[in-house]
Amino acid sequence: MPETLVSEVGGKVGEAVELKGWVHNFRSSGSIFFLQLRDGTGRVQVVYSKAEVPEQVWAGLQTLTIESSVLVTGTVKAEPRSPSGVELSGSGLTVVSVAAEYPIGKKDHGPDFLLNNRHLWIRSARQEAILRIRNEIAFAMREFFYERGFINTDSPIFTPNAVEGTTDLFEVKYFDDKAYLSQSGQLYLEATSAALRKTYCFGPTFRSEKSKTRRHLTEFWMLEAEAAFMDWEENIQLQEDMMVFILRRVLDRRAADLKTLERDTKTLETSAQGKFPRIHYTDAVAQLQKLGSDMKDGDDFGGDDETILTKQYDRPIFIHHYPAAIKAFYMKPDPADPVHVLNNDMLAPEGYGEVIGGSQRIDDLALLEQRIAEHQLPPAAFQWYLDLRRYGSVPHSGFGIGLERAVAWICGLEHVRETIPFPRLLNRLTP
Repeated sequence: MPETLVSEVGGKVGEAVELKGWVHNFRSSGSIFFLQLRDGTGRVQVVYSKAEVPEQVWAGLQTLTIESSVLVTGTVKAEPRSPSGVELSGSGLTVVSVAAEYPIGKKDHGPDFLLNNRHLWIRSARQEAILRIRNEIAFAMREFFYERGFINTDSPIFTPNAVEGTTDLFEVKYFDDKAYLSQSGQLYLEATSAALRKTYCFGPTFRSEKSKTRRHLTEFWMLEAEAAFMDWEENIQLQEDMMVFILRRVLDRRAADLKTLERDTKTLETSAQGKFPRIHYTDAVAQLQKLGSDMKDGDDFGGDDETILTKQYDRPIFIHHYPAAIKAFYMKPDPADPVHVLNNDMLAPEGYGEVIGGSQRIDDLALLEQRIAEHQLPPAAFQWYLDLRRYGSVPHSGFGIGLERAVAWICGLEHVRETIPFPRLLNRLTP
């Protein structure tokens, strides 16, 4: 009998099937045994009747514990009361391994306990749903850029210098030298986009910020895109198109997982229509001040400011034209207003804040050299980057989207630590 996945049993009513998985839960009335089976694709109930199965099957059922691994056989039948609409009438059982007493019970556990047992916690229905949605988002990103003609060009993890600042780097020994774990693949993407026009990379990035907020991880995944001959307004539109594509894909394919998370999808559905507001930084500051914030013109947005602002809208917003003084050295000043740069952040609604950051890059060699000096960066380390302006410089733009922050918003999660299988935090390096 060929193996069937739990996700497939809904289409096999009346058929005999074999399932392989783990015991999620069970109960017995003495003559009837109810086994809740999970296999990574879903959950289904298998009902055994003592009077209808061989003695060895019934005896095997009595040995089961939570998370024991099993092979079960049975006939699929319709069951309207079941979340999946079906259940199995069990006929056979093979016990692969009897699990020791499972440490995660039905009672409430604190976050430290759950994180210490993260390798087991990810087996819960909630965590499975989050990881499936994460997978959907990641593949949607790749498909979007493939359809738009972007080429995936991986950027290095070991880098010789900082991209955005020297205070949040992880330094590592690199043979007889030292290197840093990548903050961003952007500078390398600027090189590959000069070769291939439109490129992206998608991989782990590292920030050693000593932050304990619900939005921060020390290791996270980021997709970054870069395109030659793309200005800042086209860059913003590309970001919106990508986010709309992702939202529609998740709403279409992961509706059951969103339901498992009890996610109210109204804002996601509204956001999937696009038309994200564009707000100048100065106007955003004025709006925040009216809402009671003490933020001043020239300040960067804090998490509380982003939360206050985004709660005024039913979809993501773009804040653009931040002050040059508070942004990275490579961002191009607005020729009509050099105090501000041609950049943007996309802030997610419902208080989730920044998910995307992007900008048009400086394409003038002299200005880029000046900015590197102003930021007190080592000129020798950036000569290869300056070469991109020496040999065929063109207007170009790009952005980065944090996968975990996107997952947190789309799933409606309180803390970003649930968005990645094994989170790395300021105070956590295990499991």
